[in-house]
Amino acid sequence: MKNIIIRSIVTASITLFFVGCKPIEPEPPNTNTHIDLSIVDKNATDETKALYSQLWKIAETGFMFGHHDDLIYGRKWYNVPGGSDTKDVCGDYPAVFSVDFAEVMDDRCDTSTYKIILQRVIKESRVRGEVIMACCHLNNPITNGDAWDNSKTTVAKEIVTEGSATNIRFKKWLDRLAAFAASLKDDNGKLIPIIFRPYHEQSESWSWWGTSCTTQTEYINLWKFTVNYLRDTKGVHQFIYAISPQLDVAKTKDDLLFRWPGDDYVDLIGMDCYQGNNTTAFMTNLRNLSLLSREKKKPCGVTETGIEGIKNSAGAVSTDFWTRTILAPFTGQRISMVVMWRNKYDPTLSGSHFYSVFAGHASAPDFVTMYKSPLSLFSKDLPNMYLVADSVTVK
Repeated sequence: MKNIIIRSIVTASITLFFVGCKPIEPEPPNTNTHIDLSIVDKNATDETKALYSQLWKIAETGFMFGHHDDLIYGRKWYNVPGGSDTKDVCGDYPAVFSVDFAEVMDDRCDTSTYKIILQRVIKESRVRGEVIMACCHLNNPITNGDAWDNSKTTVAKEIVTEGSATNIRFKKWLDRLAAFAASLKDDNGKLIPIIFRPYHEQSESWSWWGTSCTTQTEYINLWKFTVNYLRDTKGVHQFIYAISPQLDVAKTKDDLLFRWPGDDYVDLIGMDCYQGNNTTAFMTNLRNLSLLSREKKKPCGVTETGIEGIKNSAGAVSTDFWTRTILAPFTGQRISMVVMWRNKYDPTLSGSHFYSVFAGHASAPDFVTMYKSPLSLFSKDLPNMYLVADSVTVK
């Protein structure tokens, strides 16, 4: 693990470096020598409970860097064993590997090649001891449109209506997820824990589970139905349930609780934050996320972020993006992870749909600077995330 002795020096230096913002208020010291955490699934596997304890504990060390689909494809490659845009730049894999489970659930599930790739990379990530997280851009089960088809306002209501055509169809999708989860085992035959965050960005209007299609009650009922079905009916006991509203401008702690299903139905408090270069807003939201995490005794993290094309406020390539927009705002906070959105496979480099670094990008040297900070944690920096953390009990 990187040298943590110089952590306080690095923290102070980055705080002074963060020109234009007030110094970051340090987190209050944690005076508790032991903490009891409550997990949604009381029958969760030992490894899942251990991971949950480590998600809490890791925030005392720094933040885990993550990237969506990092092991499946990059800007110039697709399905290359061992491939990673992150590793190409810094020589190490992300600590958090984010994927999307939708294509193994809904009626795109005949894409068996994708399923095989997904199984392979999840297992490879687990061998290295990394953390795996999954979102779920499910197609609209009524219209057959994509996740952003918000043309029907009854989808969530019909899903939870027992015996309805939509209810029956959606259960089949959840059955497929349960079967896929059961296929994810490590080299010792143990089920691989997954941070599962369905129906994310529920604070926005664009998805069929968003604000334009569901009431607060309907969204909460959908969330509880999904957890209850997977956990109690299908016996899936390797999921850590994460919720993640989207906060792009400075918000309050209450905004992080938008359509909160209840403490008994959420494990990890996430936040998708596409704040652009507004680091002041990002810092405000990070601070509130950290405070809420302490209040609820639940680990927290930024589950999606980034700027498409890694541009500065003038629209040019940002060569100091990683130290200015990620490392500096996280300094002094108690947050477990930050996960960048995907780098679209685009071997001709004709487009700009990428949110993280890749070999040859102008921000690569700055990324390496961030990587070398003791505050940023990558694959090689992780403790054993699947053994219970010291001074943490999960019930």
